[in-house]
Amino acid sequence: MPSAPVSGPDRRLFLSSLLGVAAATAGLSGCAGSSAAAAKSDADLSAPLSTKVPPGTSLKIASYQDVQQLQFKLAKLPKLPFTVSQWLNIGAGPDVINAFRAHSLDVANNAGIPPIQAHYQGYDARIVAINVTRKPNYLFATKPGSDIRTTHDFAGKRLAFSQGQAQGVVLLRALKEAGLTYDDVKLVPLTSNQFLTALQSGQVDVAPLGNSQAPAYLKQYGAKGAHTIPTDVVDLLSLLWAPVSVLADKAKAAAVAAYIPQWAQGLVWQWEHPDEWNREFYVKTQNLTLAQAESITKLANKPLFPPSWDEAIRWEQETADLLAEGGFVKKFKVDSLFDRRFESIAARAVAAEYRR
Repeated sequence: MPSAPVSGPDRRLFLSSLLGVAAATAGLSGCAGSSAAAAKSDADLSAPLSTKVPPGTSLKIASYQDVQQLQFKLAKLPKLPFTVSQWLNIGAGPDVINAFRAHSLDVANNAGIPPIQAHYQGYDARIVAINVTRKPNYLFATKPGSDIRTTHDFAGKRLAFSQGQAQGVVLLRALKEAGLTYDDVKLVPLTSNQFLTALQSGQVDVAPLGNSQAPAYLKQYGAKGAHTIPTDVVDLLSLLWAPVSVLADKAKAAAVAAYIPQWAQGLVWQWEHPDEWNREFYVKTQNLTLAQAESITKLANKPLFPPSWDEAIRWEQETADLLAEGGFVKKFKVDSLFDRRFESIAARAVAAEYRR
């Protein structure tokens, strides 16, 4: 069954439809009245980070489409000073939160919105590294045969909306820039892995797609009238985050601190070697043509690791406030989402041109 469009006072009620496990539902029921109180933890995160990782320490790390392993291999980075007990092919924010809850994941790479969503559900996690993105990572794709040409044309249309993922906040910011309110459109609750099917079937009129997804979609449906609508809306933050239970463990916290530099260096290597990345990742693992790979790489963001997180915190607060205005979460101060013990680690690991 297609998801029903959501508008007006029913917006808060559809959050549980985005989360497929009982644990997430239970978390919502326990925090909907006072998420800030529910998200508090007794864990002590004030202890300084250890500069050495104790022997026998291990982490379970998210690596969507095995990107991290490939970056590390191609960049010939040093062996990590801990064991990666499992690389999990997981990327979507709701899936990451569920994996955190199940204790099957220790560190993940997401955008800024999943930590806000986790807080609203009463799950306690912290941001430990930040990569700032200055150019759009997403554009809006239409269903085949659509006459939508600008974001102003979104009025009255069915828009794919994932509340717990970067695509969701990109959509909300685009609506705000277009002068549209939530009640001017029909939000269809989906997760991002459902967007392509929803577009193809006409279940939605518009969906935000990643720059890497759009070429393949247009190749298949462009001749049938599908097209894209670029905007200047960015999702500023790409980040690493981890459960408080992981960060309160001194050995695991030291391992996270040791992982961050290689995460940053892997991104820098990818940026500096686009031709090799196009061949080894997009062509060999994603089955794209070299021309498609090159079109994606041209839109890529230069990795930037700010020594100070002040801008990131302001951006995260704006995002949380935007969600609260729509009735999707409760208003709260986002400072609690950041573990500033890790603040300068990524920046110190890269050349000066990548520290901004």
